[in-house]
Parts: sequence; structure tokens; C-alpha cells
Amino acid sequence: MASSSSDPISDSLEVGDVDDFKVHVFKSSSELLEKLHEKWSQVTKKPYPAMYSSTYGGIILDPALMVIPIDDHMVHRGHGVFDTAIILNGYLYELDVHLNRFLRSASKARITSPFDRSTLRSILVQLAAASQIKKGTLRYWLSAGPGDFLLSPAGCPTSAFYAVVIDEDFDQCKEGVKVITSTIPMKSSEMATMKNVNYLPNVLAKLEAEDKGAFASIWVDEKGYIAEGPNVNVAFVTHDKELVVPFFDKILSGCTVLRLLELAPKLIEQGRLKCVRTGNLTVEEAKGSAEMMFVGSTLPLLPIIAWDEQPIGDGKVGELTMALSDLVWDDMVAGPTETQRTLVPYI
Repeated sequence: MASSSSDPISDSLEVGDVDDFKVHVFKSSSELLEKLHEKWSQVTKKPYPAMYSSTYGGIILDPALMVIPIDDHMVHRGHGVFDTAIILNGYLYELDVHLNRFLRSASKARITSPFDRSTLRSILVQLAAASQIKKGTLRYWLSAGPGDFLLSPAGCPTSAFYAVVIDEDFDQCKEGVKVITSTIPMKSSEMATMKNVNYLPNVLAKLEAEDKGAFASIWVDEKGYIAEGPNVNVAFVTHDKELVVPFFDKILSGCTVLRLLELAPKLIEQGRLKCVRTGNLTVEEAKGSAEMMFVGSTLPLLPIIAWDEQPIGDGKVGELTMALSDLVWDDMVAGPTETQRTLVPYI
């Protein structure tokens, strides 16, 4: 028999005779809001201290109200793009670089922003300030918008812009991880080179790796060349002290790996690296490298010590990997405010 509890969540979890099961009907918005607040009252620390929604037209501080319409085309058709910037020590790192890529992705996805670039930037900075978060991530989306459940966005009155600040701790990654070669087909270059919300292949690739006791996976393209990880770029140091990053023609050009390519010549000046380049690498060449790493916003570099149970180099965290990581981390902490870091004007 169904539970006699008046709690609709409990009722939905304890179903006996389906003929006796009664779905709770919320008779007012205040009743529903009370239920949502009941859920969040059990959370000691709010993971999402602030959200912006163009459908609301402002910043939301109540996590119970951080929702988007069910008929938003980003939800049921995947017609949306996104990007992320980090907040570190009260600064937004590479906000402009990420925002530029965001708008390029939107153009490829044929989504017109409801705001111009300067307004989008202002919203993001104000949102970070309202959150009071000094260390975390700022994630934002541009959607074809709510309107109906069809394929075409023609019935959507306007596109929608959403953003949320995530209270997230992160630090330099100094421990090595293991990876596998993914058997999940990688995205086409058209889909992979725009940062869109269609991440099911990425999710399946990550799950495949976890099933095999690895941290993540590596995609290899149809020609047998190294592509990228499920949501990060990958880089290699050869035995000749060359830093090599795969070409970006079929994969996303990560903002962090592009910054790495700008900073890495400092190690050439020190005589620690021979050169820095992009290029094609076969699986055999990549597995035979001296060092290997993932490159992404909150890592910033994650050492890889084994691939398909085969050690990379000596199977230990590479010295040059950590030297490169220090370059990026130092840039995140104390890089130029004119180009790399934006001070958040906290309220």
C-alpha cells in the first residue's frame, strides 16, 4: 500500500499498489515554495550562492528559486552554449577570453544574445560580486530560450541568458592520475569546436573511464591522432623536451591550454624546454612521451602517470609538468590585471 505520509516526496518513494498511488498536487505556489525551502534548509552551506536569469530579469540569492523553464530549448533540445570562468582570491581569471569564446560558440549555434557583450560582462561581474564568493567558478549559458517543445526556436520569443556562481574549492593538482583510451565516438569537429551543452558523449567517456578504475579518458580521432579528454585538453612533453599540444581543428581550443602555450616559452628561456608547438601525435607517440597532462581551468594542469595501464615516462609526476603548472597557477594568482584578472567589486 502507498505510504500514509502527507509528504509528496515520501509518497513517491513508497509505491505499493499502483491503483492506490496518489500523486500530490501542489495547490499554490506558496505550498511549492515551502517544499523547496524545506529541501534547502537541510543544506548547511549553499553550493550556489547567486544566479542570474534573463527570464527573471535579475540576480537570485535564494537557491530554491534557481530554476529554468521546462520548455527552454536548452533543456529539451540541447540548443544552448556555455562557458566557465574561475574566481580566485576575489578576481575573475580570463573572463574576457572565456566570454569571447562563449560568443563565438553562440554564433556557431545560431543563438543571438539578448544582450550585447559589454552588458553580458557587466552582469557576470555583478553576479560574482553579489555572491560574495572569493574562490569558486562562474558558469554561464546562452539558450535559444523557452517557448515550446519543437525543434525550431522560431516559437521562442527571445533567447535566454543564465549564470550561476558555484562555491567550489580547488587548488593545484599535484597527484598523478590514470587514463584510458575511450571507445565512445568523439564529437564531429563542428560540434567539438563550439562549447555547447550536448555533453552526453563526454559523460559516457568519463563513466567508461571510471568503470575501469581510471580518472578519465582520451579521445583519438578517425586518423589515429590524439584529440582531447572528456572536458579538458591534453598536452605532452617529449623525451626531447618539446611541449606538444594537439591541433585545435577538431577539438575545443581551451582557454587554459592557450594561455599555457603563451607562458611555456619562459621555460625555453631557462633552458628547461626545447620548444613549444601544436601538432599531430599518434597514440604510439603519445604513449611514448616523457610526460603527459590534462589542462583545464581549475586544475590548471593534472599530471597523467599511466595510460591503458602503461606508465607514462617513469610512471611518476613529471618535473616539467609541475613547472608548467606553476607558470599557469602563478598567472592565476598574480597575473596582469589588464588582460588576465578582473577584480570583483564586492558589495
